[in-house]
Amino acid sequence: MNLTFTFGGVASTIYIEEAVDNIHAILGGAIGRGACLLVCDKNTAGIAVRIAPGLAAGKSVAAQTCGMCVLPAGESAKNWANVEKILKAAGDAGLGRDGVFIGVGGGVITDMTAFAASVYMRGAKLALAPTTLLGMVDAAVGGKTGFDLFGIKNFIGTFYPSPFIIMPVESLSTLPGREWKSGFAELLKTAVLDDNDDFLDRIGSLKDAFSSPDFPANILQNTFLRGELLACIARCVEIKGRVVEDDPEETGTRRRLLNLGHTFGHALEASAGLGLLTHGEAVAWGIARACDLGRSLGVTCPVRAEKITALLDSFGYETRAPHPGMKETGRFMDALFHDKKKKAGKLAFIVPERRGCGVVFIEKNERTEIERIIHIINGEAT
Repeated sequence: MNLTFTFGGVASTIYIEEAVDNIHAILGGAIGRGACLLVCDKNTAGIAVRIAPGLAAGKSVAAQTCGMCVLPAGESAKNWANVEKILKAAGDAGLGRDGVFIGVGGGVITDMTAFAASVYMRGAKLALAPTTLLGMVDAAVGGKTGFDLFGIKNFIGTFYPSPFIIMPVESLSTLPGREWKSGFAELLKTAVLDDNDDFLDRIGSLKDAFSSPDFPANILQNTFLRGELLACIARCVEIKGRVVEDDPEETGTRRRLLNLGHTFGHALEASAGLGLLTHGEAVAWGIARACDLGRSLGVTCPVRAEKITALLDSFGYETRAPHPGMKETGRFMDALFHDKKKKAGKLAFIVPERRGCGVVFIEKNERTEIERIIHIINGEAT
């Protein structure tokens, strides 16, 4: 199953449910005889090792191997020091501007690999192989790159779409349950953006299998459930792809819709300590807060807000406000106030509407106005 989009003039083809052993065949033409660098973490090194021989086989005698950069796993590794390691590994592997950076892993790896490719010699070739559900349905698609800095999620980044995004669904079989849950949050987020709730209901139909003791084998080994999962991944990619085509560098409001739950979620991640909550856990909490905010502003239909929150609860996400992991309200406020998605000093919040979602901007730049809204969603007196 292939989908192709044009992101800012770059044709990006997404290959869904490709086997790991087929990746080299897809990338062979793109790499040619140029040098390549596989970037992975300790959890995906085994997959990268399987890919490398096929990539090296078509090269000249002078370049029989592919370089490999293995980084620590987790959000705490998403920093400038590890971007430097990628860039140094590329130089050591002899990559020129015709070289190819290949990111194999979850969102942390694909984000950093794409950023490194975007700045290496002013731009090298790029291919991504997301191995987590979150990476497949969100992080690797659309061209955003970056890393964390100053305790702020994705504070540094570029727009650099990958022409090749290959999703080896077989890699999901070894994904820990918490990472599955993180990915499902992005599936739910995208479904809330859809023009009707059919997609949301379809994801909801998987919740019983999701909570089964034999998960994820029950989904991946059952023909019907596997087909439902793949259909949800494809639908999510399609929705995000169309949104990004319309607004590739978030200069308008269209792409901002993909940030549903993220303004609150990123602030929660920073407040709790980057890496202590998964990105999806924070986004799920942020979606619940967006529903609360939308209701308080009279934008979100109460019935739809309750449906969305109930579905989040049914998947086992924390939706209470304030979040138990929020260490300091002041730290949360600092992170929220410094959100990079501000426009003219106003914070942008995405809130569900009767159908899909809309963007609301807080009309005042003063911190007191933001605090007033936080008090509302926390159910506190104002």
